[in-house]
Amino acid sequence: MTESTANNPTPRVTPTGADNHQGGDTTGVGESSQSEPQQQSTHSPTVSTTKLGRGLKTRHLTMMGLGSAIGAGLFLSTGVGIHIAGPAVILGYVLAGIIVLLIMQMLGEMAAARPNSGSFAVYAEQALGHWAGFSLGWLYWFMLTMVMGAEMTGAAGIMGQWFGIDPWIPALVCVTFFAVVNLANVQGFGEFEFWFAFVKVAVIIIFLIVGILLIFGLLPGTEFVGAHNLTNGSFMPNGIPGVAAGLLAVAFAFGGIEIVTIAAAESENPSSAIATAVRSVIWRISLFYLGSVTVIIFLMPYDMIGGAKTAAESPFTIILGMAHIPYVVGFMELIIVLALLSAFNAQIYGTSRLVYSFAKRHDAPQVFAKTNKNKVPMNSVLLSMFFAFVSVGLQYWNPPGLLAFLLNAVGGCTITLWIMVAVTWLRLHPVLVSGKEITTVRMPGYPWTAIVCLILLGGLVLLMLSDAASQSQVISVAMVFGFASLMSFVAKRFHPSTRNLES
Repeated sequence: MTESTANNPTPRVTPTGADNHQGGDTTGVGESSQSEPQQQSTHSPTVSTTKLGRGLKTRHLTMMGLGSAIGAGLFLSTGVGIHIAGPAVILGYVLAGIIVLLIMQMLGEMAAARPNSGSFAVYAEQALGHWAGFSLGWLYWFMLTMVMGAEMTGAAGIMGQWFGIDPWIPALVCVTFFAVVNLANVQGFGEFEFWFAFVKVAVIIIFLIVGILLIFGLLPGTEFVGAHNLTNGSFMPNGIPGVAAGLLAVAFAFGGIEIVTIAAAESENPSSAIATAVRSVIWRISLFYLGSVTVIIFLMPYDMIGGAKTAAESPFTIILGMAHIPYVVGFMELIIVLALLSAFNAQIYGTSRLVYSFAKRHDAPQVFAKTNKNKVPMNSVLLSMFFAFVSVGLQYWNPPGLLAFLLNAVGGCTITLWIMVAVTWLRLHPVLVSGKEITTVRMPGYPWTAIVCLILLGGLVLLMLSDAASQSQVISVAMVFGFASLMSFVAKRFHPSTRNLES
């Protein structure tokens, strides 16, 4: 890119976007589409270290999104929102679903036009400047790393009870096993994650079928339930404040599905794959969450439901027990472990690809941009595994105040990501339109859809600030994001004269 181009305030894009989809991991944009509105750095391509593979299929992407989003929280924490808001919690899930629909459609448009292993971090850099991409990418990496530790701790705790051994033993075995899975070729990883996630999806489908049969009294020894539990007391027993508090409890239930836009860069046909995967993940996640909550509030009084600490206390276990399914507690323990491990596996993938993308853009040491013979970023995977161990260790070590601060920050990461995606799309959409880069996914209603989304997210932030328990999440994530933003200016000093956003 010439100096005159770099100083031109108008972003210039590849006329056809054809360069975006050819060869190896040329998953970002062509040189001419690398300019960002603020023009803070020059983005001419550099010689890439090695390329990622292209073995993921659309069904792999879909199940990765489901696997990352459906963790143990669906089975153990669904009752929290129901207890607070009563049957009206369904309104919270609908509102959260609308927000996620808007966010994923915006992110899907950018990912289909410019598939990239750095996904939203790269798009934020192109639209808002280096500080935005650096901060958002590392914030998301931090969130996934902390969540991985909590997931592995939970799964290892249950497995330790099964076998009468210390939890660190199954944790070590599982982390080592998933390291091997993630170092294999990406198609093998995708196939493994597909079937791993499929198990918990199948259980949810079975739960919905059993629940519907129970509601209508179609199972032996059952009677028609009707809407008794919906009308017993009040649909909104704690009024608007209860619904608002319930919304905070469920708002981020859909977090995690954005990982499909990271994985799209390694699919056989990124543009078409991301279009199908985004649509599929959105409606399936909505069906699973809304359907499950609807079944629960039909079959159980809201004031008897709460957060579950064990599988036996889960509303899923209780309802399946109504159908006299044998060994249901042990069965649900197994499903919870699989849910945790499936999400852990998907997040190892996500963190490793983010680090790979950072290295390609000189925001991490170049050693993490190297791939093995399977075209997998081996060093990035190993780094992710190392920090997974560190995160697990923090769960046990629990230094005073540190773990609480970090987990509070995780609680605010999702809404920060969503806000940044909406702002990024506002800046980048006109560039994609003028360059005729939009192909398979297009978000209608520019700019009003993004504005409506930002208003909804702003209202959610205000709710968090008005809630004592959620205030700390906003403050903690603001501190982490602010620190990452400051570090972006330090990192920029080490950038070469050219930058690569094609990884």
